[in-house]
Parts: sequence; C-alpha cells; structure tokens
Amino acid sequence: MEYRKHYIPLESNPQLFTQLTHELGLSTALAFHDVLSIEDAELLALAPRPALALILVFPTSPTYEADIAEEGRGAVEYTKCGEQEDIMWYKQTINNACGLYGILHAISNGGSRDFVIPSSHLADLLATCAPLQPLERSAVLEEDEQLEAAYKTVALQGDSEVPANPEDEVDFHYVCFVKSHKNDHLYELDGDKKGPVDWGLLSEVDDVLSETALSAVRTFIQRVGRDSGFSLLVLAPA
Repeated sequence: MEYRKHYIPLESNPQLFTQLTHELGLSTALAFHDVLSIEDAELLALAPRPALALILVFPTSPTYEADIAEEGRGAVEYTKCGEQEDIMWYKQTINNACGLYGILHAISNGGSRDFVIPSSHLADLLATCAPLQPLERSAVLEEDEQLEAAYKTVALQGDSEVPANPEDEVDFHYVCFVKSHKNDHLYELDGDKKGPVDWGLLSEVDDVLSETALSAVRTFIQRVGRDSGFSLLVLAPA
C-alpha cells in the first residue's frame, strides 16, 4: 500500500516501548517485558502476570506478504467503531510505524485500558479515536504532533541502525495479540491487514500467556514461514 506518512522504525526493546507508553499517559504500574521463551515452562514463568497484551516482532518474508495479499482478496474492509466493535483496531497508514501501532493496539484494549491516566494525552487520543471509523482514526494519528514528537524522541534512542530515509522499507513487522475487554476473545491486530483477526474465546481466567493464547501465537509463527528471528514483548505489571 502507499503510506501517507513515514516514521523511522522503533527498536524491539521493552525499555523503549515502556518509555513511550509512559510518556503518552499509561500508568507506570505497567511495563513491557521480554518473553524469553514460549516453549520452556521455566523461562515462561519469569514473565510477570497477568499478561495484558503481546507484541510479536518477526522478519517478514515473501510467504507472509503473499498470505496478507491472499487474505485481503477475500476480506471485507473493517469499518466498525465505538459500541459496534469488540476490539479497537487501527489501520496502519504511517510507514515503518508498526511498533507504534502495536503499542496502540495493546493499550487501547483489554485490561490495560484501566491503567490509562485520566486527562493524559493517551486518554484524550483514545476518547477521540473510539467513535471514529478506521480511516478517520488513521487521520487522527497522522495529524497528532504530540504523538509524533514523543515517538521520534524514543525511536532515536535505540541501539539498532535506522534507515537514513524514513521512506526506506525495513524487514521486521510487529503484530499485537490482546484479549478483548468486551467478549474475552483473543484478537490478532495488524494494521497492515483489513481488520482484526478473531482467534477465539479465552476463559475468564486466561491471559495472553495462557496455553490457549500461546497456541494461537505458535500457529501464527508457523504461518509466517520463518524459523528464527522472532521476539515477543508482553505488557504486564512493572
């Protein structure tokens, strides 16, 4: 797709993700953490719980791009908003900003909504975006100078080499998995797709690091068609 705006990419770094969310207005009671393994029970147990959202970072491949294109041909463009929707989704119209969209998906849904500081920029942004359809939401994000300034400040602190030209494409992508605060379903939220993907019901006690949720993440990873290069961040108590 043709993007209407371009950012430098955000490094997959839990400290940077946490810094950006706190600057926007998420309570310091929450933070992003690395998930060291989704197969080794001992390493998985090191992740704080409850896990409110996951952000999966992975190298894109021709297989993944082809799958998105195939899904897009048969999918209906998502147009729900406000009380109509069970999950809040943002269509990505800013190039290389998939890390930002992952963050917004994580903090606009599920239990993290209870940790948004009242009267903060984040609270105002969510209140503005909630009643809007996706393309209108996209325009709000594109025009948000405070959001852009906070993002740029944090993105420039990463250790990874960033493209000199923000319009250059990068080979990594971010996708959020979060539990809906309305219907307890697990959703895959990717702004490059035509809408949210429903992975089914989680129990009331299941968080996004439960075995049911991780089974969906493993299936997603298999579909991407890469054997390595994945990392996973979890939004959980600080």
